[in-house]
Amino acid sequence: MSTKKTDIFNFQQTSDACIKCGKCIPVCTIHQVNPDETTSPRGFIDLLGQYQAGNLPLDKTAKDIFESCFLCTNCVDVCPNSLPTDMVIEEVREDIANKFGIAWFKRIAFYLLEHRKVMDFVMKFGFIFKTCALAEDPKGRGLKARFSLPMMRKGRLIPSMMKKSFLNSYPEHIPAKNPQKRPKKVAIFIGCLGNYNYEGIGRSLVEILEKLNIEVFIPKAQQCCGAPAYFTGATDSVERMTKKNIAYFESFMDDYDAMLIPEATCSAMIKHDWEVFFRNHNMPDWEARAKKVSQKIFMATQWLYEHTDLKRLLAEKGKKFADIVTYHDPCHARKVQGIWQEPRELLAQNYAMREMSDPNRCCGFGGVTMQTEKFHLAELAGKPKAAMIKETKATYVSAECSACRVQISEALNNSGDEQTIFKNPLELIAEALR
Repeated sequence: MSTKKTDIFNFQQTSDACIKCGKCIPVCTIHQVNPDETTSPRGFIDLLGQYQAGNLPLDKTAKDIFESCFLCTNCVDVCPNSLPTDMVIEEVREDIANKFGIAWFKRIAFYLLEHRKVMDFVMKFGFIFKTCALAEDPKGRGLKARFSLPMMRKGRLIPSMMKKSFLNSYPEHIPAKNPQKRPKKVAIFIGCLGNYNYEGIGRSLVEILEKLNIEVFIPKAQQCCGAPAYFTGATDSVERMTKKNIAYFESFMDDYDAMLIPEATCSAMIKHDWEVFFRNHNMPDWEARAKKVSQKIFMATQWLYEHTDLKRLLAEKGKKFADIVTYHDPCHARKVQGIWQEPRELLAQNYAMREMSDPNRCCGFGGVTMQTEKFHLAELAGKPKAAMIKETKATYVSAECSACRVQISEALNNSGDEQTIFKNPLELIAEALR
């Protein structure tokens, strides 16, 4: 379905522009757990240049190397030439998918993400029978596999399952409590994990908006943002989902002040990567439409901090807790969108905040491939993050990203940390307002 890619991220040009200074190496997530020059940012870039020049075959070895990047963007953050290492790797993953195909279980996942009604049925079925293969973690972090399953060993944590999805739990329109005060109007894009697994996220966001007298619209036909498929190279799925979402959003976005997304990855995908995807695939009309839609996309805490009196409300009327909160910066929030202060400012009104030694270090989620075929690398990346969290003696570790929640919960489980629980900042904020 996709048209021919443009040369905007020419691998050879990017390789030639790399000055091999090595600033990227100390911050690279994969290099921290696998210190090999080939799987460092400058190694990736050099190999991609050789691949485009015809000197490196796209064989299974090259596939393994290019799928080892966590796409954390740390290298982009420190590169003196601002080289788009993450984007060139995303582009070569499309070539990998075209040559080697995409694993059956990933194709099933992407099909479900494109077909909401089928996904609703599958998740409801899973909720009914989850106790057959899964057991609730006593700390409430998720579900533990009772025995080894495909791509999942015994004891590994997975997100819990909701009896009813967020999109099916609320009416499409939730009017403001006091419509005479000319309330602001926002739409909610919930994200797949928030829709099916972490019910507290959407519920808390709605509660907060109701407290602020904001009219809420929950667009029921929203699809997955496409991030899991995008980072895997499944561009056919990305194109279908993205175009459907854009056309749908255009039908109502002019009537709302913003669309709030309580997920860093979804927000970055819609606000940044949609436009990049269409530019790279030579679809300027869709690129322009994606850019227009992006102007009203906000991470939830960012918009609440900048456009409402929530901070004041929390300071004046919120409960005060002795609980310690440490905040983890999702890669797609701080590095891609520049969002890090806003959630901390809101949480600090009611909770004792304690920073970990490196809150900006990637937790190691890394996408679908990293969580399945390369989970050993995700585990290695999660260990130091879990150790940092444990050092803070925090009651809660918080981040506005459910992918980080999956990874960090598993890392805490593996580390033996019996104290710290992961909460989205919206869940903690809503609790302070109750």
